[in-house]
Amino acid sequence: MSEPLQEAEPVASDRDHRTATRRELLTVGAALATALLVTPGKASAQLVVRAPTLRPSAPPATGDALLRLVRRITNGVTEEELDRAKSMGFRPYLDYHLMPAAIDDSAVESFVATTYPALTLDGLDLYQQDSNVLFNQLADSTLYRAAFSKRQLYERMVEFWTDHFNIYFSKVNYLKLIDDREVVRKYALGRFPDMLKASAHSPAMLEYLDNTRSRNRNVNQNYARELMELHTLGVDGGYTQTDVEHVTLCWTGWTIAGRGNFSFDPTGHDFAAKTVLGKAIPASTYGPEGVQDGEKVLDILIAHPSTAKFISTKMIRWLLRYDPPRALVTKVAATFTRTGGDIPSMIRDIMTPANLLAAPAKYKQPYQLVVSALRATQPTVTSVSAVSTRQLDTLGQVLFRWEDPDGYPDNVDWWAGTILQRWNFASFLTGLTTGTLVVNVAPLMQVNTAAGIAEAINMRAFGSEMPASLKTHLTAYLAAAPITASRVREAFALALSSTTFQWF
Repeated sequence: MSEPLQEAEPVASDRDHRTATRRELLTVGAALATALLVTPGKASAQLVVRAPTLRPSAPPATGDALLRLVRRITNGVTEEELDRAKSMGFRPYLDYHLMPAAIDDSAVESFVATTYPALTLDGLDLYQQDSNVLFNQLADSTLYRAAFSKRQLYERMVEFWTDHFNIYFSKVNYLKLIDDREVVRKYALGRFPDMLKASAHSPAMLEYLDNTRSRNRNVNQNYARELMELHTLGVDGGYTQTDVEHVTLCWTGWTIAGRGNFSFDPTGHDFAAKTVLGKAIPASTYGPEGVQDGEKVLDILIAHPSTAKFISTKMIRWLLRYDPPRALVTKVAATFTRTGGDIPSMIRDIMTPANLLAAPAKYKQPYQLVVSALRATQPTVTSVSAVSTRQLDTLGQVLFRWEDPDGYPDNVDWWAGTILQRWNFASFLTGLTTGTLVVNVAPLMQVNTAAGIAEAINMRAFGSEMPASLKTHLTAYLAAAPITASRVREAFALALSSTTFQWF
């Protein structure tokens, strides 16, 4: 995808600029709209402009290793975050973010506790709440934390594990709030085995993948299959259909009691002997000890080398690059095995200066674009609902609405056709002057010249790494007419619409 601002000719007047920009948007938009696909049951049943054959062109990766680290472990560079990184240096800054409990995030947590009280309720109280209210509180709080929390790497990993252990909210409703709290957020920067075991005992996961309906004479293989294919070994991880069948039997009787409590029901369990990945699980007598069949399966999967490789590969793709080098996968997998799946140790292997300098840019998914735009615009917020549902719905990535268990794709081609919606979002966000989310451009106008405002936008949104050609055209646009707040908002929207801002 070409850079609209970089390719435009300097304009002589506001009318000429608007005409040229509109013409270019229509030209590119027509190409992107070659494929209109209905995607029911994913983000929503809506028309999403997609162009799976048109891969956006990545801008050249720029910046030193420290700036690239800031880009990858946060949801968007800010002046505050960049100053922190520079004052600490590379490794201390990375370690700072790998210890989120030590980061004072009291302001954000106070806002969340006051604004989204459902997040702390137990299953019985959640069950009595309206499902739409619960969804909105979960989605809004997730977006708010991702944008404004000081624990930025933690929030990046919350997003990663939310997709890894994906659960479709509409199928489990209030149970997802418990899962978010007790599985994903509890272990996002902990140990993978602890998170896997918490997920296996999660009523939301057991309900989502139909294990609550899997009993000894009427089994359902969904959870067993996804446990191996998506949560641990990977689709090429070496398991067979027989393994799926035996893991299914090990999991019979794992169900829910009350409102959101894990329970093992011996009357639904198969107590016969099983074999999983060549490991024998002996027959047992009737009783609560039958739950150990499933626990043994988890230990077998955690110890299997395919799990170390699969999780390492996926984390490298998420944090560093779409094409993980084999040697790096081997190294990170060895760390997984040596440390018992310690996530911070694996991240230290991935996020090295050499690895970052060698990594190409990654394309922001719509959610990542929205969050980074919020960080860049620094709005005054009493609620993020203006963007957390409707805007993300238009962009095709509403939180917790991906129906399949594989999570939203970390894939350039999947999101290639959303560029028109991205431009519209940038215009929408920068135009918010009243309501529960307000973008104030007055601080950008302290140096009230075209060049001064372009530089202020550069610092806000690009960590001082805005391409020279983009800065030139933003300056020309600002200088083509009297500088007003409206014109500054338009310039900010153009900057957020640029190719450079679409990548990190």
